[in-house]
Amino acid sequence: EPASAPAGEPAAKSSPVVPRADDQSWTNDMVWIPGGTFWMGSEKGQADERPVHQVSVDGFWMDKYEVTNEQFAKFAKATGYVTIAERKPDPRDFPGVPLENLVAGSIVFSPPPGDVPLDNHFIWWKYVPGANWRHPQGPDSSVNGLEKHPAVHISWLDAAEYCKWAGKRLPTEAEWEYASRGGLEKQEFMWGDELTPGGKWLANIWQGRFPNENTQADGFRITAPVGSYPPTGHGIYDLAGNVWEWCLDWYLPDYYGKSSSKNPQGPDTSYDPNEPGVMKRVQRGGSYLCTDLYCGAYRPSTRMKSSVDTGLSHSGFRCVKSGPPPSELVKQASVP
Repeated sequence: EPASAPAGEPAAKSSPVVPRADDQSWTNDMVWIPGGTFWMGSEKGQADERPVHQVSVDGFWMDKYEVTNEQFAKFAKATGYVTIAERKPDPRDFPGVPLENLVAGSIVFSPPPGDVPLDNHFIWWKYVPGANWRHPQGPDSSVNGLEKHPAVHISWLDAAEYCKWAGKRLPTEAEWEYASRGGLEKQEFMWGDELTPGGKWLANIWQGRFPNENTQADGFRITAPVGSYPPTGHGIYDLAGNVWEWCLDWYLPDYYGKSSSKNPQGPDTSYDPNEPGVMKRVQRGGSYLCTDLYCGAYRPSTRMKSSVDTGLSHSGFRCVKSGPPPSELVKQASVP
């Protein structure tokens, strides 16, 4: 994954939503995921997906869709929150760097003109001044017409603030993978063991020679409007592809060997052997840039990681909420 982006100055604080007991509007566009036990991880993936182990999670509510530009705009307007990518980097974090080089921006996918080796991801990523969730491809772009697309250039810190404002939270890694499997056990993909059953693309991912040729066989060059593909067995959309989704957990490559079997919350520290000294949180689900020729990260077990202040043109999120199941909500609503 690309290098981490700067943190910058503190942003405005958001205020959490505290709904009335009889206000169940927070369930709009959320799906109840019944608790259960599943096999987490994969023997076919990377080393950090092993060992495959049984995990039990309690029931929870999950956003049906990734958080969209339209939703994030409401949050930003209501709170005045400024995302990491919109803030000028703090000179104290970059000693020796000329002040004129410290400009707000984010990391944007910038495909090379021809074939390149796939062992250096810096070739197709570029730090673009002025890029942020409002201007996803750079200062001359906008989200006009992309209201239903997932918000991107969202760091973990940004996502956490949105969740707090919405009265929700980010999912744990275990919750995310459990929901993504939709009741299927040990399947390669979220819909089964075949990438394109019946010749149909079931996720917004990359087709063609990565990173310079995108045939757009699935109909999309970058992000797709949320809900453009069939849902999982639980009724959740776009858990595979489209944008990477932040999880609550810190990242450790060997965490599965010592994690709890009941509602694991992740480790209390982080370590990435590829970038020692940088604390990272987990991301899941892959993005529109994922291809079977390179990473294949749209599998339910694939783990990615990034520092909490990093946003990219393919990183977004969705929220979850602990709470009573629908049957209990009906009872609560009927109490005078």
